[in-house]
Amino acid sequence: ENFILPISHDEVVHGKGSLFARMPGDHWQKLANMRAFLAYMWGHPGKQLLFMGQEFGQLSEWAEGRGLDWWILDQPSHAQLHSFVATLNSVYKAQSSLWARDSDGAAFSRLGAPSWNPNVVAFSRRDWHGNTVVVVCNFSGVPVHGFALDLPESGVWHEILNSDAQEYGGSGVGNLGVVHAGESGRATMVLPPLGVLWLQHDPQAHLPSQTSTGRLLLP
Repeated sequence: ENFILPISHDEVVHGKGSLFARMPGDHWQKLANMRAFLAYMWGHPGKQLLFMGQEFGQLSEWAEGRGLDWWILDQPSHAQLHSFVATLNSVYKAQSSLWARDSDGAAFSRLGAPSWNPNVVAFSRRDWHGNTVVVVCNFSGVPVHGFALDLPESGVWHEILNSDAQEYGGSGVGNLGVVHAGESGRATMVLPPLGVLWLQHDPQAHLPSQTSTGRLLLP
């Protein structure tokens, strides 16, 4: 099935408030929620449709009688959101796993075992060439440490997107750019608060192996 994931203009006008204004929490949490929501939406199957002004967190709702509030980009936190959306688009375009098989149900898998957390949503996307990206969302306001998740492949997974990165105004919680999955595919990771991680599997990289001397060597 082919479908579009729109953030409809009808939901951010006529007194309903902008997407930013409808987010819960303080100013930082609103922006973090927006980054998390957009990263989840861009990772989900379907084609995305972003309504004007949401890419920089417009405070007031859209009105046909005036232009967008571009002046808000003078505020660093909103400029960071704008930068995040640009990165989101760039990484999305570079990862065929996120769009090549949108209408193929076999290219999408929900992930959950062995941990369960009502605030965490995880799934994987695959293209026709064996490339895999995993999207892990933590919609709670606190980081989750030691979260165990069975990934589709063992080995090295690169953190290609972290919506909580400091450069986008986040708290900087993450996994230092890489997650290691054991032979069974099980990995233990840190999930940022109100944050989304995109993990890309690296079939060329291998986990360190234990030798008879007790030293760790990379093959």
